[in-house]
Amino acid sequence: MNTQYRKALAGTTLDYFDTRAAVEAIQPGSYATLPYTARVLAEQLVRRCDPETLTASLKQLIERKRDLDFPWYPARVVCHDILGQTALVDLAGLRDAIAEQGGDPSKVNPVVPTQLIVDHSLAVEHGGFDPDAFEKNRAIEDRRNEDRFHFIEWTKTAFKNVDVIPAGNGIMHQINLEKMSPVIQARPDENGKGVAFPDTCVGTDSHTPHVDALGVIAIGVGGLEAETVMLGRPSMMRLPDIVGVELVGQRQPGITATDIVLAITEFLRNEKVVSAYLEFFGEGARSLSIGDRATIANMTPEYGASAGMFYIDEQTIEYLKITGREPEQIALVENYAKTTGLWADDLAEAQYERTLRFDLSSVGRNMAGPSNPHRRLPTSALAERGIAKDLDNAKAQEADGQMPDGAVIIAAITSCTNTSNPRNVIAAALLAKKANELGLARKPWVKTSFAPGSKVAQLYLEESNLLPELEQLGFGIVGFACTTCNGMSGALDPKIQQEIIDRDLYSTAVLSGNRNFDGRIHPYAKQAFLASPPLVVAYALAGTMRFDIEQDVLGQDHSGNDVTLKDLWPSDEAIDAVIAQSVKPEQFRSVYTPMFDLSVDYGDDISPLYDWRPQTTYIRRPPYWEGALAGERTLKGMRPLAVLGDNITTDHLSPSNAILASSAAGEYLAKMGVPEVDFNSYATHRGDHLTAQRATFANPKLFNEMVLDDNGEVKQGSLARLEPEGKVIRMWEAIETYMDRKQPLIIIAGADYGQGSSRDWAAKGVRLAGVEAIVAEGFERIHRTNLVGMGTLPLEFKPGTTRKTLGLDGTETYDVIGERTPRATLTLIIHRANGETLDVPVTCRLDTADEVLVYEAGGVLQRFAKDFLAQN
Repeated sequence: MNTQYRKALAGTTLDYFDTRAAVEAIQPGSYATLPYTARVLAEQLVRRCDPETLTASLKQLIERKRDLDFPWYPARVVCHDILGQTALVDLAGLRDAIAEQGGDPSKVNPVVPTQLIVDHSLAVEHGGFDPDAFEKNRAIEDRRNEDRFHFIEWTKTAFKNVDVIPAGNGIMHQINLEKMSPVIQARPDENGKGVAFPDTCVGTDSHTPHVDALGVIAIGVGGLEAETVMLGRPSMMRLPDIVGVELVGQRQPGITATDIVLAITEFLRNEKVVSAYLEFFGEGARSLSIGDRATIANMTPEYGASAGMFYIDEQTIEYLKITGREPEQIALVENYAKTTGLWADDLAEAQYERTLRFDLSSVGRNMAGPSNPHRRLPTSALAERGIAKDLDNAKAQEADGQMPDGAVIIAAITSCTNTSNPRNVIAAALLAKKANELGLARKPWVKTSFAPGSKVAQLYLEESNLLPELEQLGFGIVGFACTTCNGMSGALDPKIQQEIIDRDLYSTAVLSGNRNFDGRIHPYAKQAFLASPPLVVAYALAGTMRFDIEQDVLGQDHSGNDVTLKDLWPSDEAIDAVIAQSVKPEQFRSVYTPMFDLSVDYGDDISPLYDWRPQTTYIRRPPYWEGALAGERTLKGMRPLAVLGDNITTDHLSPSNAILASSAAGEYLAKMGVPEVDFNSYATHRGDHLTAQRATFANPKLFNEMVLDDNGEVKQGSLARLEPEGKVIRMWEAIETYMDRKQPLIIIAGADYGQGSSRDWAAKGVRLAGVEAIVAEGFERIHRTNLVGMGTLPLEFKPGTTRKTLGLDGTETYDVIGERTPRATLTLIIHRANGETLDVPVTCRLDTADEVLVYEAGGVLQRFAKDFLAQN
């Protein structure tokens, strides 16, 4: 640590680093104009940066320059069990490689505190209408994931600096918000003296910015980037675009945080804030509770940004109190923020290179969909947009004993996005109570579920006697985990599923989550819509999307009177009264105190090397020193695996949902003796590359422009065209063929390539297939970083150049030449089938010198192994 600017923090026994003084020494008066994000980044530079490079690094922040890389040292890493487990599988494989080369494997440990929460493994096999759903779903989760959980248990004792919260306790982001983040850290230095500094973290999920609501810079990263941070390497960055978003006005009565975030998501997507760090401020922001702010921050990846920050203010302090934080910690947060300029009042002069303005009073009731979270769908416009058509036909089908076309087959209150906010949960419960009083019921084909991200939700619903109201409508608690939002919606009733197939029904899902990409929620939900928790309950009553939720009749009361949504919707006053009476600090303490008793008996006989199970389909030693990853990347003679359009998501690249028997992964699991009922999801198998690589481009909603039907239209499906034969086959069969031929591959794509979840297998899968480069019009931040971490070269077309302007059809071969330096212009040489050659300038998206080093080594793990062996 640097000592020049170290001072005592008044009223405490702690020291802190006076960032204001360090910045003012370079340019007097400049600290007051720095945005919140820049102040936090500056603090860690003052505390951690090499003194010789400190001034140059700080000048990047002061002068708003982006010429130099500077290091970022996140205080901690948070992981869910899918990407967290795969990161630790990688580290276990790295230990094997180190041991084989004569190194000490026990020295390979996370340097940064790492918290792993098991929250992505539970499927809703039993819906919320089953009173024993929670216990049954947990039993299935444990049975299916025994191999995975065995490995995770081993990591608790084998690795230092790893804490594990086991299955059944909640969702990572909500636990991070309600418990794990101290907002201000207090840790001893090498001499045992306590130092206070802002909490920061990276998390292996794109929704890690959830905790940005507390003023904590928390960035979603892929597992590969998390491994870099875990192992003590700084995350090298350049000054990001910091955009101010002034929130003005007040929300209208009856409008939820979900309605607001869906409107903001559409607004910000249109404003093109991809990869920016946003700071929400203004009187509108100050009026929002932390629950409201967390809903907005959670959906940061949906509007394409890297962070969605709020300042520390009175709302922060109130939230820390209600969630049961210790009084000393709460006092430290306020003291430190006011001392160092992180308190909202001290940011009045902050200057942004770009400022946007959003009026909260303009927001009406909203949904989003289908297929995209930023495709806002005002409920007032359902009829005119054609969503709510043919209701009479739907009613006739229902009267005839059939499911209606447009049937809502899944209605799920799910995801930390909305269940972190008590107002959203209480609103749903009060709507359910009114529906029960009037005698309404869910439609029998709707699979309903309630999966809050925290056990505290159950306590305040029980305190208010509202949990039975949700249970009566089929919204009993099915788990405390990422369920439907993550594609873990479980099996449908076989009769319902067969009717969907036989009649080719337009069936839908409605969920209170953050993702509704095609094919994600359930294989038989043709489209999915995002909605607030109370709207989810309303759609369970309606039973169909062929319904104007604002105007149409949901049913009749006991007296035969028509009931519409306005008859059920609770008032803001009623919601606030329940919260004031029923949400209490002792509930948070009773949940989290035992959960975070993390003492571990390390024993004397724990091997630093994992005993890999040979027959597993869940955990397998990673192949990062074998096969395609061991060979030289020549960037010569590459053939396209796929030519793709805009908005390719990581769900297209490596889906997370349930594995079907007819898929390549399903056929492999059957050969391995796994019964179909226990195929589980793609996500849960990502610790075994033999299963996980069969998910590459396995999304049935994929449109590979190399594959055309008889009419010349792009054909939908997990398909490829094998070249040079020109034969259309299943994607996995093409990958296997190219792997056997040792054929280097390339992918050509449009804009916003890799948006969505931060899954590293979206990069791992294509690299193991032999993809050496990806050329796109633009990349989402997390996925681009993952590609670099796997040793795949991301290249960006120059503005105005696209696959279409070049007339690419997949019959070409490609070379890349030029010196690979940060953001250099390289040349993509296109060899057409007719013998023509075309040279196309492209931008090398290795953005920093450190990324060049990682790429040249072949990836993150290879880089670390070389450095480790050189130093030990």
